[in-house]
Amino acid sequence: MSQDKQSNLFVQSVAKSMNLLEAFGQNPGVLSLNELVDFTGLDRSAVQRMAYTLVALGYMERGVGGRGYRLGTKCLDLSFDFLRGHPLIERASPILIDLQNETGERVDLSLFDDLSIIYALRRQTKRQTFFSGLNGRRLPTFCTSGGRAVMSCLAPDEVDDILQRSSLEPLTPKTITDADIIREKVNAARTDGYSLALEESVLGEIVLASAIVNRKGRPIGAVHISGSRAEWSEPEFVQRFAPLAISAARSLRG
Repeated sequence: MSQDKQSNLFVQSVAKSMNLLEAFGQNPGVLSLNELVDFTGLDRSAVQRMAYTLVALGYMERGVGGRGYRLGTKCLDLSFDFLRGHPLIERASPILIDLQNETGERVDLSLFDDLSIIYALRRQTKRQTFFSGLNGRRLPTFCTSGGRAVMSCLAPDEVDDILQRSSLEPLTPKTITDADIIREKVNAARTDGYSLALEESVLGEIVLASAIVNRKGRPIGAVHISGSRAEWSEPEFVQRFAPLAISAARSLRG
């Protein structure tokens, strides 16, 4: 258990309620009461009371015919409030619009969150699958172009810590899970100013990303440009888009 969770200020009931909501992350759709008990490991009576409360507050809803539970529309209010109140996202919006107009490809802004990156802004093309292009999608830091670009701005011991705590489970047959190879790619990104991932999170996709850093030089996110391997070779993609990604990320510094 982390030191924060051991503090007297840590409220277990709040944590359990969030655990209930987070159960839908890996199990989208409608979940029965029994499934919520299994996925959270919480007492059935506690789950029933918390589910009732979250439904009453709008953060959960009953499924069709009153069967099971799903996330409620109130959760979208939190997403809206987060996006609206984040200064980087506000500054990045016009830059990503211009970047997509110039590239004709999907462009994204991700935020760095330790072992994962989370996509906060996405400018899609028509060929993207439904779920892969949604705001709020979270992917592992170790196997994404944005994650490796971010790690290239960290000290080697910080990179090692992230890799040691990551599960290193592949998302596709082409996901690189060898820690030594990942370190090599992170080191290359330190020199190049960008990182490249080939079909590591979505088959057929090539993604290039450059890290965004704050005034202290700490990474806070990344700008991504994504294309199809059927349309782009690796050298052509890098030559065309690496300078644009690096320029966009630098313009968001601070």
